Amino acid sequence: MTATPFGKRLIARPPSRYAYPFSLSLEGDNQQTVESAIASYQGRVQQHPADGLDRAALAGAYLKMARVTGAANWYLLAEQEARQSLTNLPFNNDGAVMVLAEIAQAKHEFAEAVRLAEQVSGAKSLTVVVTSKLAMGQLAAAETAADEMVDFVPSLGSLSLRGLTRMARGDHQGALLDFQQAIAAEEPSEQRGSAQIRTFLGRLYAEQGKSEQAEQLYREALKIVPDYPLALLHLAQLETRSGDYRAANRYYSQLSTSVASQGVALQGIARIRSLQGKAAEAEWQSAETVLRQQLDDNALGHRRDLAHLLLERGRDRDVAEAIALMQTETQNRRDAETLDILAWALSRAGRWQEAQAAIRKALDQGVRNAGILYRAAEIETALSHPDQAEKYIRSAQALDPSFDQQTRQRLGLVAQK
Repeated sequence: MTATPFGKRLIARPPSRYAYPFSLSLEGDNQQTVESAIASYQGRVQQHPADGLDRAALAGAYLKMARVTGAANWYLLAEQEARQSLTNLPFNNDGAVMVLAEIAQAKHEFAEAVRLAEQVSGAKSLTVVVTSKLAMGQLAAAETAADEMVDFVPSLGSLSLRGLTRMARGDHQGALLDFQQAIAAEEPSEQRGSAQIRTFLGRLYAEQGKSEQAEQLYREALKIVPDYPLALLHLAQLETRSGDYRAANRYYSQLSTSVASQGVALQGIARIRSLQGKAAEAEWQSAETVLRQQLDDNALGHRRDLAHLLLERGRDRDVAEAIALMQTETQNRRDAETLDILAWALSRAGRWQEAQAAIRKALDQGVRNAGILYRAAEIETALSHPDQAEKYIRSAQALDPSFDQQTRQRLGLVAQK
């Protein structure tokens, strides 16, 4: 990244191996095409209401619409249709079973998602198994399933998932290799997957303090799928970390148009105002209202987001609720990020021994993340273990030398002042 005489940053072109090699005019799933599919399947179901396969196809279309729009009512319709499909056709109905598995995963009912997915063979079922086991913190089992996927078909999707498992276990070199191979294996019909893998790779670079490489990849992802929420989120976080609050605010505002991401986007906007020293109570309240509404409307896993907001905003009266939210969340979800937020909540309550137990469970998974390492150091310092705290700090600095307290503040990993 370079600067002009006027101070405007110029972003270098992504390395050629990461540039998208196909036409950007191809269309994947969008609201219009999914609506058309729904109308077609609804017509078939009306003509043959006792059929199971047409209902399974309609359930799958409803599920696609849920992902496109982020609206929870489509998940409910998908679940109802899938269950009716299984009533009509209890056997050899893999489509309906997979819809239920994916809905269980969206609800963070990961054990149920795995149970259902394991009834079905193929890459799609293994995808649910891998991602669910990652969420449960069962990383060895996740990697075994990911290896099976890659052995079956070394595709963009399978290599991406194995890269995620390796990243979660702290194998950054293995993750880098898988992500690079995933990009090499992409096909022109996988635009969303192509945007996703570049975002994953960008996050890998970002967690090592390699901001230029990360930004290049996030921008390439947005060229492939404009308004891609995950890329917008990480690009906003990257700009916040660099102190370019105007750019970060622009990306968060763009992200806020996504129903599923609106609460997190509004939280990012509140964070920026706080970092600028401006009054932000209205912004925090707006984000909280959206997150609570999402939590009330469905069980699609917004507890962690709400707990993060409560802790970051920094009000002592919110700590007990944050702990309760995270204790509920960790009954099903025990990945390193979830355990880190539980440790943060317990730390805020002065429950240092419990916080230590939570953060060590996160670190025991092998994760290499500077923010989590600094949290561990903070906890050990509070427990009067300076040598262990220093060890964690050295590990964090070796991973990302530019990571410091200001970075933690800008990334929303500690309470805003």
